[in-house]
Amino acid sequence: MSLIITDECINCDVCEPECPNEAISQGEEIYQIDPNKCTECVGHYDEPQCVQVCPVDCIPKDPNHVESEDVLWVKYEKLTGNKRP
Repeated sequence: MSLIITDECINCDVCEPECPNEAISQGEEIYQIDPNKCTECVGHYDEPQCVQVCPVDCIPKDPNHVESEDVLWVKYEKLTGNKRP
């Protein structure tokens, strides 16, 4: 699954620079995650970095974008040009 930022977001700006895929951007009211770029940090880190740094715990998995780990790896390869180790 990709992740989603909920309306509990306080716009603290700590998640955006942590995303290795540049999937996080400022939306009209809160930050948002582009599901086409979010790999839950697969290929980069063991845990999603935005979730790690979020002080209000407002970044759950997005039930509208269910993806297996294999699908996340394919997305990682497409975004980075790197192959799965």
